[in-house]
Amino acid sequence: MINLPLLLEFVAAASVLTITPGVDTAMVLRSATVDGRRSAVLAAFGIQCGCLVWGLSVAFGLGALLRASELAYTILKVAGAMYLLWLGVRLIISPREALEGTEETNRSGGTFWRGFLTNILNPKVGVFYVTFLPQFVPVAAGVARYTMFLVSIHVVLGMLWFALLIAATMPLGRFLRRPGAVCVLDRLMWTAV
Repeated sequence: MINLPLLLEFVAAASVLTITPGVDTAMVLRSATVDGRRSAVLAAFGIQCGCLVWGLSVAFGLGALLRASELAYTILKVAGAMYLLWLGVRLIISPREALEGTEETNRSGGTFWRGFLTNILNPKVGVFYVTFLPQFVPVAAGVARYTMFLVSIHVVLGMLWFALLIAATMPLGRFLRRPGAVCVLDRLMWTAV
């Protein structure tokens, strides 16, 4: 059973949250400007797959573990922080010198997995889903099924937003494909991490 006013409230709130800048947005923007459209699309798909995993965990009650167990939340938070720190240190210590033909760009799915891991290891996403989604599930609805319906809407909104960002960023990417620009971007990216 769909409660239309509640669903519209969710779409409005999820839209605002989707366009709010964060690590995911920074990753897609960096991928679009530095590595190109394909890399940015793969990063966006990875991020949205991370959202689906978080949504599944909330729909089936696993996400409540984060809210109930300080140890589980701390372990996830430390793992996420270590991953983001590792990405940041790599960008500072060994920034790329050029865009075309880099090993990282040529690796199949590398940006997908970076997007996925950045999202799935971010405890803020888990806490957000645990606290945000349940308030938009109507009383008479099946919790797991309706939660996944809401997550699907959020994923579609995210992909639309990332598609817009990628399209708007591509001209900037062509401008930034000068020698040295990639190095500067890689070193600056760690601040978003």
